[in-house]
Amino acid sequence: MKDIKQGTRAIWAGEKDSLAFGATQVPVVHSVSFGYDDMDEWYEVAIGNKKGHIYGRNTNPTVQAFEEKIRILEDAEAVTSFSTGMAAISNTLGTLLHPGDRVVSIKDTYGGTNKIFTEFLPKQHVEVELCETGNHEAIEKEIAKGCKVLYLETPTNPTVKITDIERMAKAGRKAGAIVVVDNTFATPINQQPLALGADLVIHSATKFLGGHADALGGCVCGSKELVEQIYHYREINGATLDPMAAYLLLRGMKTLKLRIDKQNENAMAVAKYLQSVDIVDDVFYPGLEGHAGHEIAKKQMADFGGMLSFAVKGGVETVRQLLPKLQYANRAANLGSVETVVGPSRTTSHVECTPEERAAMGIPEGLIRYSAGIEDVEDLIGDLEQAFQSLPKSLYESVV
Repeated sequence: MKDIKQGTRAIWAGEKDSLAFGATQVPVVHSVSFGYDDMDEWYEVAIGNKKGHIYGRNTNPTVQAFEEKIRILEDAEAVTSFSTGMAAISNTLGTLLHPGDRVVSIKDTYGGTNKIFTEFLPKQHVEVELCETGNHEAIEKEIAKGCKVLYLETPTNPTVKITDIERMAKAGRKAGAIVVVDNTFATPINQQPLALGADLVIHSATKFLGGHADALGGCVCGSKELVEQIYHYREINGATLDPMAAYLLLRGMKTLKLRIDKQNENAMAVAKYLQSVDIVDDVFYPGLEGHAGHEIAKKQMADFGGMLSFAVKGGVETVRQLLPKLQYANRAANLGSVETVVGPSRTTSHVECTPEERAAMGIPEGLIRYSAGIEDVEDLIGDLEQAFQSLPKSLYESVV
């Protein structure tokens, strides 16, 4: 499907080999095991010399169809899937890093990822260097000191900071590092890290790929050599994607291009509106010309994504009073859904961190993460407007 556009790939890619009985939709195969009468054939499948399935912890036809669709969307050589996005991240790092190794990353990764860097990897005697996001010179200096893995997340969760993937990948390759990029916020519709020089690209499929907030999953794409190592780690450690979740993710991905196009459009309009609100201290969205990473985002992204965040004056108290007033937004720890989803970082992306740790990462307690849905944008802006107008005058007077 080399010359086929992403919208068509999202619908057709990866499904043909998993269809059965003339069906036009991939079935959910719940069988834990797959039987063979021919002992030699069974052995050939078991050792990977022949296509087929042996046991559900290893592979499954429904899961395979999901994997193949994302592989094609990312133009990757190989892919493997996981039970969650964090399983994809932890299994990838667990495969690649060993005692004595060094990993270089940025300070603004997702809270769970940050905990792996600050809490778990040091216990395994892996050296971790977290650099200021956006300070490319500082990151390059740390890479040049030597590292096994360079781990990037761009745009970041929740402050949507941008890192130049192509520039960092060149520095990583020069140092012999494996370059890993979390592409969850951008999706393959808006950004192609492998084409920019990354070795591996990770997704929390729970988010934009599935798009309906009803299935957990994760995946990693890249070279056959690296993905096979990660698959082996996953098949032994057991963080397997469930067939029903794979089916829901697969179904959701058919509308990926349509959803992302609308979410891009809505996020831009909402971000521009928020810039005009007195009680909003700052708006973080790479599509805005004033955003620090705007020029890099223009270079490496097809569009700017459906995620933004904004900081409100008055901190937690303003957040506490504002969010319940929204009628067309779920207040929940999720993102990338067809419905708009909002929440403060203290209960979503960085709930695992202390207020001090969040502050050190540049995340104010009054920061609101806003995942634009596919609603009519006039209604989203109208909803925000009425929510701001409903705030008590006393609050406005004390903080504006």
